[in-house]
Amino acid sequence: MISHLNGRLIEKSPTQIIVECGGVGYAVRISLNAYSQIGSEENIKILTQLQVREDAHILYGFYSVKEREMFNHLISVSGIGANTAMLMLSSLTSDEIATAILSENVALIQSIKGIGSKTAQRVILDLKDKVAKSDFSAGNIFRPNNTNQNDALTALLALGFEKKKAEKAIEKVAMDDQTVEQLIKEALKVL
Repeated sequence: MISHLNGRLIEKSPTQIIVECGGVGYAVRISLNAYSQIGSEENIKILTQLQVREDAHILYGFYSVKEREMFNHLISVSGIGANTAMLMLSSLTSDEIATAILSENVALIQSIKGIGSKTAQRVILDLKDKVAKSDFSAGNIFRPNNTNQNDALTALLALGFEKKKAEKAIEKVAMDDQTVEQLIKEALKVL
């Protein structure tokens, strides 16, 4: 298995990079979160996971160990393949997915394009114990038990706001004992 690539960044797009190592260019599929973290420096190190299928050998790339670990957790769930896992990691960070799993926030997982209610519930059911044992969600701004903040974030995302801006707005206005509606109204004033 190819664990990582250390080489020269030849090409970079939101879904794929090409890394040259020893004269060979490796095409590596990445998430949007990894894309935003990969700078423009010429030499990079990217963590990888090789998926061998009947018709192709595909390298998936990750900027952090946590992201690769979450990818492996996600593809272990029945009905979630590598492409769906990368879509999930493009929509939410690994910490946000972990927080949604730990807080059993079906709505947040279901807000990802292509994920239905049953799949979201299956993700939570299959991964709750695994994620609880892992070192996820430590750096997330939302506490796992605060479903009001997560529900408000989901609503703001559904209204078309950018995730980072919506998170910052909720963080600014969040107080104890607020309903979801109050959080949304206050966050809209900030946005």
